[in-house]
Formats: sequence, C-alpha cells, structure tokens
Amino acid sequence: MATASKRGNSYRIRSSAGYDAEGRQIQKSKTWTPSPDMSDRQIAKELERQKVLFDEQIHGGQYVDRQIKFEPLAREWLQQAEKEGNLKPSTLKRFRQTQERVFEAIGHLFVDKISTRQIQAFINNLAENGINKQNGGGLSTKSQELHLNFISDVFKYAIKNGFATDNPCRNVTAIKTPTRERVCYTPEQAAAFLSALEDAPIKYKTFFMLAIYGGFRRGELLGFEWKDIDFADRVITVNRISVYDKGGMTTGTPKTKTSQRSLKLPEVVFDQLREYRAEQLKDRFKLGDQWHNTDSLFTQWNGLPMGPDTARHWLEKFCTAHNLPIVNIHSFRHLNASLLISSGADIRTVSSALGHSQTSTTLDIYAHAFQEQQAKAAEAVADALKFAKRA
Repeated sequence: MATASKRGNSYRIRSSAGYDAEGRQIQKSKTWTPSPDMSDRQIAKELERQKVLFDEQIHGGQYVDRQIKFEPLAREWLQQAEKEGNLKPSTLKRFRQTQERVFEAIGHLFVDKISTRQIQAFINNLAENGINKQNGGGLSTKSQELHLNFISDVFKYAIKNGFATDNPCRNVTAIKTPTRERVCYTPEQAAAFLSALEDAPIKYKTFFMLAIYGGFRRGELLGFEWKDIDFADRVITVNRISVYDKGGMTTGTPKTKTSQRSLKLPEVVFDQLREYRAEQLKDRFKLGDQWHNTDSLFTQWNGLPMGPDTARHWLEKFCTAHNLPIVNIHSFRHLNASLLISSGADIRTVSSALGHSQTSTTLDIYAHAFQEQQAKAAEAVADALKFAKRA
C-alpha cells in the first residue's frame, strides 16, 4: 500500500515496485499538490484516492518513470511531423504560429505533471480582452481550438512514447466568443470595382472575377488548374488548394470534405476564362522551353504557380489607384455570400456554395445578413396582409 508524507504544501506518495535482482526494494514516488480551495477533509479523501491510483499505476505497468518538459517534446514532435509529412503544410504552419503562446504558458512544465485545470486556465486566458493585439479583444473560439489541438496532439505523441498515460485536453473546452460581422464591399462598391477591373491586366481581372462570382478562398483560387474548368456546362470544381510553404508553393486537399465542390457560374465568367486561356497560350508559345507546364490557372511569367501574396499586393495598389476601399481577397468571398443571401438564397444553398461543412458556420458568420433578409420577408408579409385587408 502506498504511503504519503507532507512536504510543505505538497505530499510525496511512495509505493513499492517489487525487488531488484539483488533483493533490494524498488521504491517509486510522485508528488501531489492539493488545490488551495480544498478543505482538510477533501484533502484527506483525495490523498487516499491518489495513493490507490498510484499503487494501481505501479502494479498495472502504467507508471511513467521518464520525465520530459512540454516544450522540447513539442519541438521534437513538430520536427517529426514535418519530416514524415503527417500534417498538412497549412496545419503545420498554424501550429508553429501557436507554439509561442503555448510554450510561454506550459512549455516549462513536465508533461506528466500538466493537468486539465492548467490547460483550461490557459484556454480561458486566450479569450480575455487584450490578448488579440489586432482588435484588443480575445482570440476567437476557432483560434482557441487551434491552440488546444496543438497541445492535444503533443500529448498523443507523449502517450505513444511513454511520457504520459493520459491526455488532459479531453475535458478542456474553448470559450464561445461572438463572431464578428465580416466587412466587405457594398453592391455599389462591388460594381465600381468590376468597372475599374475592365482595364486591369487579364490575369488579375480573371482572378478577381472568380473571387466575386464564385466566392472562392484564396488557396482554392491559386489551386485551380485548367482541367477543373468545364467550359461546356459552365462548371468549376474545387479539387485542391495551393498554399505557400518554405521552399515554395505546395498543393493539398481542400479545407474540408464539403470544400471539394462544383459551382455553375454565369457565362460572363467563362467568356473571361476563354479570353484568359488564349492569352496564356500565347505566352506559353512565346517562351517555348522556358515555360513550365503546370496546368495552373494563375501563374508567374514562366508558368510556375503564382505566389499567395502576389494578388494581394496588386489588389492594394489597384484599390488605392481607383480610390476604392482597400479590402483583402477573402472579402470577396463575404461579398459573394452577402449577395446570395440578399437575392433570397436559403441557408443550405449559401453554405453549399461556400463549401462550409455545417450550415451553423454559415449562419454564425452571416447572421446579420440573414436577419436583414428575414426582416425584408416579414415586411413583405405585412404589405401583403395590408393589401388583402383593403381588398
């Protein structure tokens, strides 16, 4: 039976793990620290439970006798994941972006000593005002979940390699934060943008027409290849995304299963695509062997895939030159969604067009637009009843 002795605010729990080859008893120990808000009676009860659990771990072969701190283990796992290609480049990049906050909070702690309570406290802190330097608020629920997923994956690696017996992230939850309404062009501003786009270089004119009419994500636009374009039926299919990783552009699968979708777009879009394809073929014949036949829609001068910041930099200069509000590429996706909603499209249609995995995601992001449309519908009902009453 395990024994316990008090040491300051903590208790050292010891248990026998049998005898070695020379007949000497093997003693294993661990430290348990009660929560400050526990009463003496609660401490005594929990201490007995901890002793029993430690005995079971020792004799059940679950005891972890190797210790490592979270940060070096996390770095080891990230290096292995990158080497073996276990994570998408975009996921790996996002995990590396979260590691600074995670390491600051728990990087110095031994993996097998980190508790659910400590991780929940860290996630709670991410939701507090002032954490997000861009807007002075807390991190979004999605960003909190990204941090939590990173920690959880490190613990899965720790369990696999015998540094921990349990994943304390299982019972940790992200804090629900309000979703900010997305800022995008009004229909009038969008019309002015399209008008100004008439004199733009054909590559960028095509790129932003697809962004507006299709509501595609940036990675989806960069991932398009000519074989994804069905000119006969006017259908464009999202089969892949392209993102920048160190060393250049890499291609991967779409964000979610529902992101892989086909959209039927207006004839004006396909007229533009035909014109752009003809122009690209001219460039290809001019360059001859210098042209890299990647089949990409949006390329550099030599046929290699266009980088992710090229269109963004061009857009900023274009908006400034034409006295238009400067927006990012993703804003055109929100413009597309807003126009669909204002035209009367239902939630499932909008969600499907955007490639959202759940309609609740669409509703959360575009709640205000749907409310405005519902209000218009309610006014139409009221007007119809007034007309019926007069009749």
